[in-house]
Amino acid sequence: MATLENWDKWKETLGKAVNMGETIGMSDKTINNIAEKVGTFLSNHVDPQNDEERLLKELWDVAAEDDRKVLAKLIVKITDK
Repeated sequence: MATLENWDKWKETLGKAVNMGETIGMSDKTINNIAEKVGTFLSNHVDPQNDEERLLKELWDVAAEDDRKVLAKLIVKITDK
């Protein structure tokens, strides 16, 4: 995935998705739930392309369910600046 090769581009792309969700009226809870599902999918099916993504995958893989919810919420926050 070419988009995932560049951390800033990845954050920008995810930020656009978050903004789109907000624009159509999705609640923060819904956006965070979707982010958690996307995180699980990426961890299971996409190889990290840079150091930041490798760190996120390692954190995701060792996290309990509650920790993943927090991590997903934090990822949404860093993309929604």
